[in-house]
Amino acid sequence: MSQSGIDAPAVDGEAQVSLPGRGVTVSSRVESLDGDVLALRPSVSDFVDQTVVMVGSPVEVSWQRPEDQRTAPAEVVAVDTGAALRWRLRLTGPAEVTQRRAAVRGRVVVPAEVGVGSLELKGETSDLSEFGARIALDGFGIQPEPGDPLDLRISLEDGDVLVTGEVIRVASRGARWSLSIRFLDVTEKDQDRIRRRVFQALREERARLND
Repeated sequence: MSQSGIDAPAVDGEAQVSLPGRGVTVSSRVESLDGDVLALRPSVSDFVDQTVVMVGSPVEVSWQRPEDQRTAPAEVVAVDTGAALRWRLRLTGPAEVTQRRAAVRGRVVVPAEVGVGSLELKGETSDLSEFGARIALDGFGIQPEPGDPLDLRISLEDGDVLVTGEVIRVASRGARWSLSIRFLDVTEKDQDRIRRRVFQALREERARLND
């Protein structure tokens, strides 16, 4: 609760911005609340080659309170580029208590192996959440297509995560492939391990920006 009875994340607090239908959630810091408009500093360094949101995009904003987690619908009203990227979101509806945990996505670069049919291809993650990843690798053989199943090994510092996945998007630059993958059977324990690693990466990124 910040001003005028509006239920919103606290200034200087953490908020997650989710894009419905795209499986993308971006961690951000709340800079200000003016009426029903939030100004956020998103952590989007892992999306430098993509347009994450545009003016008019519908999104969901989630934040944690001591007693519960809240989620509210919002609309992007401005994308300010420059030395520091800012998004301005207008809250479009009341916040609700939710039990759903938003997937936090961050720039995490760790080794990864992708099983494509009988092939085992090596690469590295470029971003990671507990529900999916983007993996860059040197392509070989037939390029996978959206919907294709994959076997994955992601090497975190505290051990490997073994999971099956499904291709969501494929981009190629010459012989280099970038696969956006949704996890299909990741365990709750591994979700927690990935989430901790993502939050570590976000803290490190903010520390670099504040230096």
